[in-house]
Amino acid sequence: ALGDMACHVLDPVFWALNLKYPTKVQASSTLVNTESAPHAEIVEYTFPARKNLPDVGMPEVKVTWYDGGLLPRRPIELADGEILGKDSGGGLLFVGTKGKIMTSYYGMKPTLLPYSKMKDFKEPEPVIRRVPGSVDTPWSGAHERDWIRACKEPADSRVETSANFAYAGPFNEMVVMGVLAVRLQGLNRILDWDGENMRFTNISASDQIKVVTNDKFEVIDGDPKFMRDYAEFNAKDMAEEWIKHTYHNGWELPPMPED
Repeated sequence: ALGDMACHVLDPVFWALNLKYPTKVQASSTLVNTESAPHAEIVEYTFPARKNLPDVGMPEVKVTWYDGGLLPRRPIELADGEILGKDSGGGLLFVGTKGKIMTSYYGMKPTLLPYSKMKDFKEPEPVIRRVPGSVDTPWSGAHERDWIRACKEPADSRVETSANFAYAGPFNEMVVMGVLAVRLQGLNRILDWDGENMRFTNISASDQIKVVTNDKFEVIDGDPKFMRDYAEFNAKDMAEEWIKHTYHNGWELPPMPED
C-alpha cells in the first residue's frame, strides 16, 4: 500500500510541511518476500529543518506511515467511539505543539482536535490556486483535465498544475524510498539517505540481507511444521538495483501502414 496509496494520502503532508528529501528512514513490517509486499508496515521518515514560514516554524519533523490495519496511538482528544481518520478509508493526523489536525483520506474533511475547537474556527481565505471544476472528491476528473490543459499550453505562458513534475518527482522518490526501507529492514538499523544523489550512505559493501523466497506451513502427523527458505543478497548492490532498476529492453512496434 505504501508504494501506491502514499502518493495520494501523503500529498497534503508533503505540501503543507514543505518537505523534500528525508535524511533518515526506518521500517518494520509483516513478512516480506521476493515477490510481494507485506500485509502491514510502519515506516518512519525524518526530514531536516526547512525555511520558516511567516507564522509557522519548520523544524526537523518525523512523518510516520501505517497500513495493513496498524494505527498510531489514539489521540486523547478523540472521544470514545470516534473513528481515527474520520472514516474507515484511512486519514492523516498532524501533531503540533499547540494541537492536532485530523483528516480523512486524501486530506479531506480536516478538523481540529478536540472537535470543540471547531466552534470558534474561521476557515481562511484560499491562497492556493484551485483547479477549475474540482469538488470534494478525488474522482471528479478535474485534475486530469488540468494536466492535459497544461500539456497543451506554451511553456512560456503555461499555468503550472498543482502537482507538476518538479513537485511530484521528489515526492514520489520519498515514497518509494520508504519501500526500500521495508525491503532493507533486515539490516537492523536506521538508514541514512542522501536524496540529491539517491543513495543510502550507511550501507557497506559487506552488508548482506536475507529475503524469504518460500514460506510453507503444514501439519505432519499432528506436528506443525514451519518451512521457510531464504535467498541472500549483497545489501548495497540490491539497494542500488532497486533505486536505479535495470529494466528489460522492452518491445518495438511493427511498422505502421502508410496512408
